[in-house]
Amino acid sequence: MAWYFHADAPPVLEGKIEGDVDGHLSNLPRAGPPWYERCSMSNLHAVILAGGSGTRFWPASRRHRPKQLLPLAGSAQEPLIAATVRRIEPLVSPERVWISTGAHLVDATLSALPRVPRSHVLAEPMARNTAPCIGWAAATIARVDPDATIAVLPSDQFIGDEPAFRAVLERALRAAHDGWLATIGIVPTRAETGYGYIEVGPPIAEGIRAVARFVEKPSREKAEGFVAGGRHLWNAGMFFFRAAAMREAIAKHLPALAAGLGRIDDAAAHDDEARALAEIFPTLPSISIDHGVMEKADRIAVVPGSFGWNDVGSWQVTWEMSERDAQGNALPPGTVAVASENNLVRDLSSGAARKRWALVGVRDLVIVETDDAVLVIPRERAQDVRLVVDALSARGEVDKL
Repeated sequence: MAWYFHADAPPVLEGKIEGDVDGHLSNLPRAGPPWYERCSMSNLHAVILAGGSGTRFWPASRRHRPKQLLPLAGSAQEPLIAATVRRIEPLVSPERVWISTGAHLVDATLSALPRVPRSHVLAEPMARNTAPCIGWAAATIARVDPDATIAVLPSDQFIGDEPAFRAVLERALRAAHDGWLATIGIVPTRAETGYGYIEVGPPIAEGIRAVARFVEKPSREKAEGFVAGGRHLWNAGMFFFRAAAMREAIAKHLPALAAGLGRIDDAAAHDDEARALAEIFPTLPSISIDHGVMEKADRIAVVPGSFGWNDVGSWQVTWEMSERDAQGNALPPGTVAVASENNLVRDLSSGAARKRWALVGVRDLVIVETDDAVLVIPRERAQDVRLVVDALSARGEVDKL
């Protein structure tokens, strides 16, 4: 991987990365950064990745109502995807937001995002991973704005400190405007084995680092070493680039994908995109943008961030982020809890009459009720909800998936 630096950038990285976050983040401007003078706000676009199959939050999430359409963190009334669009609005208005999702989720997604234009929903006929998804989005946006700078964000994450997040976002967009393919790395708070990591290289500019390498999900021992060493960040799946730069990178590193996207683009120029998309998109290489482009390209930058990030990965996380009583229970209003501790109860049934929940002598449980299903599982096994989904699929109960 080759690195390119600003003329005044320090040549080597010394010490840990915490200084970039703790030393500089609080001093970032909250509005009107200097690079906006060189990059029109009208050229900023956001692509929200909103696929998903809904396996980790069953029975609340289903194939036609996956995780991002549910209020699983933060406000009890705000779906995760709506929070994603709202928090970036000071930088990118909903009119310049694009949603990448499955064709079967278009109506439900638009219902959650009434200010996003229907024409900005990029409905994939089949899931083909993030490189085809992002490549198609970049090509589509480039048709209407050849000078576009694009932020790609997951739809289903929680951000605790939104002003700090936007400050980091501004830095990543600045790097993208300067021609880098950029990402945001989360300063780790624990030795997590469920995330990929980014090893930081030398500084490029204040608060922006070159990427030394991307690292797959590590063993516990390696994760502990990463945290102790202070040179690794969690990969949060956020990407920033000029549309032209990403299209050039795909052409260089994924020529088969570039060829397929080119055929779709040609068809769009002749008002034939729908037919071409249905025919060509399912044949595109199924590869992530990380493996296909980010790990191979030359100019890759990372902005360290610490802003209360959470990937909202299970019902355990929902419990952790919920308001709880003195005994650690997160319960519906009016619940009777006797000698019960650290439980999560979510009543998601649609009936007008609310039930009276009662817990006696139980602890560390997740209980979730919908109109057609009830889940009871120990919190420590919250990740095993997908085993229920697998069992239902094997039994052919598709109406419950």
